[in-house]
Amino acid sequence: MLNRPGSVQPPAGETLEIKSFKEQQIAEAAYDSRDRGTRSVALERISGSVGRYHDFDNQFRLRRRASSERLQWIRDAMRQGRNLGPVKLYQIKNEFYVLDGNHRIAAAKELGQDEILAHIVELVPTDNSQQGILYRERAEFADRTKLPVEINVTEVSQYAHLLDQISEHREFLQQGNEKDVAFEEAALDWHKTIYRPLCNIVKKGRLGESFPERTIADLYAYITLHQWKEGRKRRYGIGLEKLIQKDMEAFRKKMGELKDSEYPEMKQGITIFILMNVQARKEIKLLEKIYELEPVREIHSVHGDVDILVKVVLTRDLLSSDAEIISQFVHEKIRQLPGVNSTTTLIPGISKIKEN
Repeated sequence: MLNRPGSVQPPAGETLEIKSFKEQQIAEAAYDSRDRGTRSVALERISGSVGRYHDFDNQFRLRRRASSERLQWIRDAMRQGRNLGPVKLYQIKNEFYVLDGNHRIAAAKELGQDEILAHIVELVPTDNSQQGILYRERAEFADRTKLPVEINVTEVSQYAHLLDQISEHREFLQQGNEKDVAFEEAALDWHKTIYRPLCNIVKKGRLGESFPERTIADLYAYITLHQWKEGRKRRYGIGLEKLIQKDMEAFRKKMGELKDSEYPEMKQGITIFILMNVQARKEIKLLEKIYELEPVREIHSVHGDVDILVKVVLTRDLLSSDAEIISQFVHEKIRQLPGVNSTTTLIPGISKIKEN
């Protein structure tokens, strides 16, 4: 393989170190900070460090010259189910950089975890490039809506269109309601009953395959701008025009009235396996509590790097993607239980099952 001109190659037998936060902050002119609170972050999106980028390679493995005693202690603590608290991360665009918790992230990756709890401070680019303006619009959208998920569009002014929709939806919710509806409350309902259902219809219809450089949020903004705001009908080739309705609130009503019999393919099960690390003194109670959950088919206490193995079969629906259904179950039904320290979710690819 030919190296690109000017690229820096690691010494033989070594891999490149993780990214430097400071270098990226300067390159992106990212100085405007926003506190995003605490939430789970996919480990694969953590790409650099504030001060320890020389100590880890680009897979977050400790380099040979760095001490491994602390890493070994943290690894053992995680295996024993100790609560080590959230790590602290800076976010620049779609990447995260470690302020505190480098060894915890290295240990979590080594133990096969796929995400970690983190307190996040986002640093928004302040330059006047199109990307800089776009990310500031995204930050403003996140500040106003307080949604627990990211919505990423790729064109300037699209966030303003989404904010207008939420404002209109707020007015609709306010009708006949003596209590004032907060903008954040309207945003959450809009996301659940309008934005997410339409996005999932677009995903299931594979409309995105015709626009590989666009996000699902881009397609949502384009479709709703033309259909609901400008009143221009389009044919999308996936039967979307039969579901989208004439306006936003009519679509919301249609989604609320859908019956499973209209979309039998949505009733197919989603099988997942959850590997859990738990506090030893609460393992028996957790086994009993989790076994009572309706989607749980099997649960086992096991020996090794994990403590509990759970087989779950979830039900598909039109209003949610498989990833959202899985995430909602794991976060709301499993991770909130006292005594659960960490989980890893496995989704089968090809399966073969022998009948008894």
